[in-house]
Amino acid sequence: MYAVIRMAGFQFKVEKQQQIRVPKLDLPIGEKITIPEVLLVSDNEKTTVGTPTVPGATVEAEVLSHGRGEKITVFKMKRRKNYRRKKGHRENYTRILIEAIQVEKNGGGE
Repeated sequence: MYAVIRMAGFQFKVEKQQQIRVPKLDLPIGEKITIPEVLLVSDNEKTTVGTPTVPGATVEAEVLSHGRGEKITVFKMKRRKNYRRKKGHRENYTRILIEAIQVEKNGGGE
C-alpha cells in the first residue's frame, strides 16, 4: 500500500516504514504527526484519487531528525560582459518515518 501526500508545497509518494526528507518542520524529535493532505491511496487492488484529497485518509509519521542538506552552488554568468556571480546555500530538512497509512472504509461516498 502506498499514498501520495502533500507537505509544504511538495508531493511525496510514501509507503509504510519508509523514511523521507521533507522541508524543515518546527517540531521536536520523536513527536508523532498526522498528515491529513492525502492526494492518492493505492493498495494492490484499488486506487483512490482525491478531489483534491481523499476523504477520511491520513498518514501517521514520526519526526526522526533535523539536518542540513548538501551545498548547492548557484553560478550566474553573461558572456563577454565581465558578469559573474557565485552564491550557494544549504536547505534545512526534517527526516520523518511513515508509520501508518489509514483510510476510512466509508470515506469517498462509494
